[in-house]
Amino acid sequence: MPPARYVDGGNNMGTFLVDNDSEEVQQENVIESQVKKRILTRTKTAGSLQVVEFILGNELFAIDLFDTREVINYTDITPLPNTPSFIKGIIDLRGVITTIIDLKEMMNITQEAGGKKKSRIIVLDQSVSEKMIGVLVDDVLAVTTYADDDIDKDSNTSQNNDRDILGIIRKKTRTADRDKSELIIWLDIKTMIKKIERDL
Repeated sequence: MPPARYVDGGNNMGTFLVDNDSEEVQQENVIESQVKKRILTRTKTAGSLQVVEFILGNELFAIDLFDTREVINYTDITPLPNTPSFIKGIIDLRGVITTIIDLKEMMNITQEAGGKKKSRIIVLDQSVSEKMIGVLVDDVLAVTTYADDDIDKDSNTSQNNDRDILGIIRKKTRTADRDKSELIIWLDIKTMIKKIERDL
């Protein structure tokens, strides 16, 4: 099953494409090279944040782009005995054994995703953990850049409680000639993984 592919939409915004329509298949090599280039050339810019946005249940979440390695389609997972329920098992990712964590179960989110969703696996960067780890999410939406002004880092953050949240992102979109604002929870994925590393 081919990995999800990221298409740069300009202005540092874009979307992971996951459908297998014939036109997309024809462009697969071009798009995959764009993904590789995006990851290799990503640079931190002062005053902005790049995140991977995804869905758990019916809520929006994000993790830092620099904490991710790639996004792949859901694949069969081999269960591991005597592990916590949020550890779904392992997969063989191009010859590397990768542990898969169900992020929704780990965070005790019981609400099912509404609408048409496709489970994805976000493979985490080695800066997060020396072990290869992927987190299972209900769907991946996009890679987006936000200005510091769009992020509230003062409340509900990891420094203030045990919720493993770095901040709340205000996402402004325009639909049907109307401005809409959504809130995205920016997760502290490094801290979350560190807490469960002994179980991996």
